[in-house]
Amino acid sequence: MQKKRWKPLVLLRKVLTCAICSIALMALFSVHVPVFPSSEVPQFSDPFKLPTLNGANGILDFDKLWKRPLNRDFVQCIEPTLNYTSPQESQGYLLVHSNGGLNQMRAGICDMVAVARIINATLVIPELDKRSFWNDTSNFSDVFDEDHFINTLANDIKVIKKLPKEFANATRAVKHFRSWSGMDYYENEIGSLWEDYQVIRAAKSDSRLANNNLPPEIQKLRCRACYEALRFAPRIEAFGKLLVERMRSYGPYIALHLRFEKDMLAFSGCTHDLLPAEAEELRIIRENTPYWKRKDIDSEEERSKGACPLTPKEVGIFLTALGYPSNTPIYVAAGEIYGGDSHMIDFRSRYPLLMSKEILASVEELEPFKDYASQLAALDYIVSIESDVFISSHSGNMARAVEGHRRFLGHRKTISPDRKSLVRLFDKLEQGTIMEGKKMSNRIIELHKKRLGSPRKRRGPVSGTRGMDRFRSEEAFYVNPLPDCLCRRESPHTNNSLAME
Repeated sequence: MQKKRWKPLVLLRKVLTCAICSIALMALFSVHVPVFPSSEVPQFSDPFKLPTLNGANGILDFDKLWKRPLNRDFVQCIEPTLNYTSPQESQGYLLVHSNGGLNQMRAGICDMVAVARIINATLVIPELDKRSFWNDTSNFSDVFDEDHFINTLANDIKVIKKLPKEFANATRAVKHFRSWSGMDYYENEIGSLWEDYQVIRAAKSDSRLANNNLPPEIQKLRCRACYEALRFAPRIEAFGKLLVERMRSYGPYIALHLRFEKDMLAFSGCTHDLLPAEAEELRIIRENTPYWKRKDIDSEEERSKGACPLTPKEVGIFLTALGYPSNTPIYVAAGEIYGGDSHMIDFRSRYPLLMSKEILASVEELEPFKDYASQLAALDYIVSIESDVFISSHSGNMARAVEGHRRFLGHRKTISPDRKSLVRLFDKLEQGTIMEGKKMSNRIIELHKKRLGSPRKRRGPVSGTRGMDRFRSEEAFYVNPLPDCLCRRESPHTNNSLAME
């Protein structure tokens, strides 16, 4: 009789155990298995998981790899002062031909917003570059939210979508605005053109405004234009955020701007680790591109100066030395890697969980963007901005733009490889005079412990430089908007001295 009384209890215990196991399995799969809306998206048979960290050392290592630098109480301060006035009566229309890739155009457009304010012009929505290497036919409204741009800047300048018909045939001044120019140049030399013209056309937009020594209100306007007004088109924003969600399903992730693309290698003349036939193909591209001024380039000399992008193999060595485990999710923010899989074998063997928009999304989802380099670059930009860590293999326009935007958003962790020092180590590694391991890792970590996007004032020109070289040597405004657009939060415990690296 006693055994019969126990049987229901035993049965109940078994049922509860099965239920608990089922719930645990469901929770496990809901966390670690990404769910994509299309069956066309590749599935991974063995989902990679970040390691479970037990004990103090594991937690410290995790923090070291993923934790943001301290923002030291810096906050955004881009609102105009009480003395800031509404736009004055327009003296004419400013037409702008933006030049370069997406991020070169973005910076140029924001500068032209400031120029329009300085010379009291009505800004006509800028034209995007359709003649560059990428042959992208996108218009402004295909890439950016046009109405949001106009409305957000309404208290700063007047922006219109098209030049009024009555001015279509008006004589216009076509100017190559002088690079890195200040207020005097625009107020006097360019402003004086209104005496003879009602329309001024800027033939180029990149680097036409000084990085430093401009009025605070103009600097803040540049930030409002860049970080508030110049928002991507709604469909790009929505799909970019979807890609971020899909990356987050794997846990904390690195966005890697791997600038090992045909245009970059051809332009820079960097051919290290390439086959002779590949190097020759790049030389011919450079020779046949008329607006690329440098033709004869010594690849190894450029590499020794740190002017070349790191190769995929070198990036893999670098990440390993920093301590990122092999199952780290990495989003490759780039176009087609030159040479394809042949140059990615070593990197992929170290970090199998390499993702990209082409892997995260289906063919159908990418179809609306596939022939438009600027729109594809915008998707990479969004995923890079939102990443836990951003690393670039070269300090090009996208790397600089993303670094500056991440500083503005709260100094998110950004690692800028010291390429000049790294290639010396990589050469020794190839020669066998140094081995991968703790000694090499310590040297690389020591090199980069201060290159994390922490708060610091924008660097001025290199001492001793003159003329245009002086301006070229300055840190670009959009790389680091501090101190113009980031201020110390006032508190009784805040030390108001500016943090410097």
